[in-house]
Amino acid sequence: MIILDDVREKVIENIKQAIQDEDWYAKVEVNDPVLTGDERDALLKKVMKRRHTPKYLFNRRMARYMANMASRMVNISTHIEGIAKVEALRGGAIITSNHFSPVENAIVRYMILKAGKKHLNIVSQETNLAMEGVLGYLMNYADIIPISNNRNYMTKFFEPQLKEMVNNKEFVLIYPEQEMWFNYRKPRPPKRGPFYYASKLNVPVINCFVEMENTKKKLDGDFVDVKYRISVLDVMHPDPNKTVRENSIYMRDRDYDLKKDAYEKAYGKKLTYDFEISDIAGWKPTYESVMENNIADEKNK
Repeated sequence: MIILDDVREKVIENIKQAIQDEDWYAKVEVNDPVLTGDERDALLKKVMKRRHTPKYLFNRRMARYMANMASRMVNISTHIEGIAKVEALRGGAIITSNHFSPVENAIVRYMILKAGKKHLNIVSQETNLAMEGVLGYLMNYADIIPISNNRNYMTKFFEPQLKEMVNNKEFVLIYPEQEMWFNYRKPRPPKRGPFYYASKLNVPVINCFVEMENTKKKLDGDFVDVKYRISVLDVMHPDPNKTVRENSIYMRDRDYDLKKDAYEKAYGKKLTYDFEISDIAGWKPTYESVMENNIADEKNK
């Protein structure tokens, strides 16, 4: 989940390959935890069992404080557009955003806090709960809701938990692009999941898009730091005259159109999926690096 400097180039190569394959939901990171099926099931059982224990509730409060403080710190220069649309809401909602970094959920959290709203819950792959250290602590306690291919878990725990949160006027961030693509500027075609749950639970979807701008601050290798602008594009409500399926398909397609328009407005060009260096925010490879990548691409054809 965290992209380290020494593997960024490999991740970018994986992104380029996924684009060539038109596999918009491909896993491109190279350092995510890997669990067996039994380990995943054991992890989910642990999550379900501890949900309302005093130890969990204490750690959740501590982790929330840490996550909120970190969000304010990393977003000192972040600009927010359209926040009034969130301020006007009186109930819970599901949020969608482009998934390019662990940082962007801090950007969404920052926006929610600035709007004066309650906690941001984040849907994440269950394997991320197996991470270690401070990040692992936050993954386990900072309002992370694990998602899984385990149908029993999704039906008996995930969906009721989601319903409880939105009924409590809380917000849930679900990434329709599924996998994180490091600093990838372009919106990818969304999956239907977030819009299915919004339709079934009859709550709005807050459509967000995060724009990235290179700074002059040099990082390691061929990378510079980036700053962010988050735009609240729209708040979509399910149509009571449509079925859950009809609503979810309409909102999925509308979400993509909104993010496509936001991309074209932000970067001043039409959205295509031809790969360019500028697709990766903060990546400024030298001429030598570009030539090496081009040679490698030719060999792989």
